[in-house]
Amino acid sequence: MSKIYLKAADLDGYLAQKDKQNIDVMMKKYEQAISIFSDLSGRAGNKEKAKGKLITLYNEMGKMMQDITKSEDKLHVYSFETPQPSHGEASRLIAKLRDVRTGQPEFIYYIQRAYELLFNFAFARVVPRRKNYIVVSTPVDIPVPNYAVHKIPSIDKMVANSVMCVMLRGALLPSMILSKEIQEYSSNNYVTPFALFKISRDDTKDEYNMEYILDLDRSYFNLDLLDGKDLFFADPMNATGGSLVTVVKYLLEQGVKPRSVKFFNVVSVLKGSLRIVRAIKDAEIYTLWVDPTLNRLAYIMPGLGDAGDRINGTDQEENPRNIIQLIAYYGSNIASLYRDQVKEIEGTVLGK
Repeated sequence: MSKIYLKAADLDGYLAQKDKQNIDVMMKKYEQAISIFSDLSGRAGNKEKAKGKLITLYNEMGKMMQDITKSEDKLHVYSFETPQPSHGEASRLIAKLRDVRTGQPEFIYYIQRAYELLFNFAFARVVPRRKNYIVVSTPVDIPVPNYAVHKIPSIDKMVANSVMCVMLRGALLPSMILSKEIQEYSSNNYVTPFALFKISRDDTKDEYNMEYILDLDRSYFNLDLLDGKDLFFADPMNATGGSLVTVVKYLLEQGVKPRSVKFFNVVSVLKGSLRIVRAIKDAEIYTLWVDPTLNRLAYIMPGLGDAGDRINGTDQEENPRNIIQLIAYYGSNIASLYRDQVKEIEGTVLGK
């Protein structure tokens, strides 16, 4: 069978009754927010009043989501767990990514910044006191060639067993960014192997009957090389959680036993996050931000639009770009910056 399907009903089966109650409450609160949105474009007096109501409501939703996620030791939210002074940077990034006026080059820049924050959130801030030393030569050569010594956190034990699992297509560039961060921090210039999964969802369906399709014919991975590994998934958006659960459940059914599964998102919706930590044993989620709910089309609200399109541009339906074409689309600047990652991906697709 060349395609694997997972249905939304299967995902909801993992949720506890308390999860469903919390999700329903968040949906009702967001419906209150929707009722206020139209007033934001009205008269100045009404606009200010509506803005005040919206701020109060968002604060209530934020506090509730913080309380819910606090009891989930596998769900890590940057804006809840980091020191207060760090929250402003994350909030600024999310605001820029959400903004309809943010063009593609700027969007890519902020995606890169987001994954730098996520990397530090997951690895650099939690490592023990042991450090790696980097000795570098500088361009200054008077009176003799100069060298500098820098200490960085030692993350080798946390990444030495890792494989970057890419759920195309919006996840390609974020995965390259995260892999580059791992390479820069490792003491041995470790470049993560890549596994590429062509996973999509049927957008003709609504959230309650959504289907997720893993196309094995257009995926590139070696099951033997995934067994016993730390599997890292980077995807800007975690809406329903269906794509990740589909891929991981397929691997488990094939006999793959990962040592760990880590999921890195810029924005994750509450429902999708809870589905993942319930469905996949010991899976961990690292996200900058949690949004409250989904609309009937399974898009995150308030969300930031289609992250894949905002990173990669849109494909023609009858002629979607393949992985190599997507990398070429990024251009020489990005391809040269992530040259080791590009080489690994090309080797995975073309056969090493």
